[in-house]
Amino acid sequence: MPAVDVQLTDLEFHPLTSDRWSDFEKLFGPRGACGGCWCMWWRLSRSQFMKQRGEENKKTLKDIVDSGNVPGIIAYLKEQPIGWCAIAPREAYVSLERSRLLKRVDDKPVWSTVCFFVARPFRHKGLTVRLLEAAVDYVKSNGGAILEGYPVESKSGKMPDPFAYTGISSAFRKVGFCEVLRRSESRPIMRYVIRKSGEAPHSGSSAREDRRTIANWISRRKTSREIKETTKRDIPKRELGNAVALNPR
Repeated sequence: MPAVDVQLTDLEFHPLTSDRWSDFEKLFGPRGACGGCWCMWWRLSRSQFMKQRGEENKKTLKDIVDSGNVPGIIAYLKEQPIGWCAIAPREAYVSLERSRLLKRVDDKPVWSTVCFFVARPFRHKGLTVRLLEAAVDYVKSNGGAILEGYPVESKSGKMPDPFAYTGISSAFRKVGFCEVLRRSESRPIMRYVIRKSGEAPHSGSSAREDRRTIANWISRRKTSREIKETTKRDIPKRELGNAVALNPR
């Protein structure tokens, strides 16, 4: 894939479903992103992961997708897959639940985002931030109250890409995540609170109504971005302010 200037307004985000599996394969390539992982590192015990890394990991994730579960979101630029964000309720990640450093903060139900992968020509261009924004919206559309992340934080501010697969803390902060706990100098646990515990998904609507379909979620992502990218030249200042207020970030 040739290096190009990424125009963020051209991006679209879609949940990984069976009909998009070939796009996921194309993005991850023959190595499954890194070392035959296929985004199964957090979903398996360490021994099981090592036992089945490679094609078996790929098959296992494919089975998850074919079962109707969505393991993450793909970013597209002009219909080409260029980025990935793994996201699911925390309990889906076996190794995360067993982690000493990243064990649960409390008993609140949370969703977790545990992995990012960006095609090489598109790295260091802000795509992780955009993927996180899409992840927040996706969790919200599924009735989730909290999205939790486990980024790394380097003293030098620089880190080799393979070691930053859970994201970097500065990207999370740009989206509005706040640190809630740190058991290691370089591994903060960060949260984005969509709604407080016990609060209904949307005032005046049922939980069922709040669980939007995937198609509606995609439509809202595009509409929100289009409103934000509209210039003051196109819409009077007062009207633009009102429009953006409907889609706060």
